[in-house]
Amino acid sequence: MYKKLDLETWPRRAHFEFFKAFEEPFFGVTFNVDVTKAMAHCKEKGISFFIYYLHKAISAANSIEAFRYRIKDNEVFVYDRLNASPTINRPNGTFGFSYIPYEESFEKFHETAKKEIDKVRAETTLIPSANNDNTIHFSAIPWVSFTSISHARSFSYKESIPKISFGKVFEENGKKLMPTSVHVHHALMDGYHVGLFSERFDQLLHDVM
Repeated sequence: MYKKLDLETWPRRAHFEFFKAFEEPFFGVTFNVDVTKAMAHCKEKGISFFIYYLHKAISAANSIEAFRYRIKDNEVFVYDRLNASPTINRPNGTFGFSYIPYEESFEKFHETAKKEIDKVRAETTLIPSANNDNTIHFSAIPWVSFTSISHARSFSYKESIPKISFGKVFEENGKKLMPTSVHVHHALMDGYHVGLFSERFDQLLHDVM
């Protein structure tokens, strides 16, 4: 479900009008998150670290309204809930896109995600049929501890879905850190909102149960 945002009363109306006309309206920020506790928790419980941090990332995105904004026909709509669309690596070196509905319960999300990952790895299809605007595009590059990243984009195809990427975990000062890149549409949000996501994501990774 979604509703139309009232542009007349929106404090970012001028920013929206300015940035929506750009050929490349997306901007990106890269930062490291501390996954020391999260990795230890996953190892102890025998659960997928990838699914665990994916759930925390989509939970963080859902908690910030700006991440739920989407542009349609020069209007802004606010979705009630975002789902995850991560790339899934395949044994042959390729990947496929997936679609994982969001669940507040990690246990339910983990169960659904495992089935979707197995399905994508067993197929050769690139794009899932259940993909739509109320998603976050996720990708994992576990081979590289990147400090920045860019994305392939078709400028003729207008979309406003955030892209969040995760890199190879590395150790520094006794902590395990994971590079995280966030690319978002500047007509819909600013660095402040990415900062909110970073704080919330970091908090959820530390609040292991």
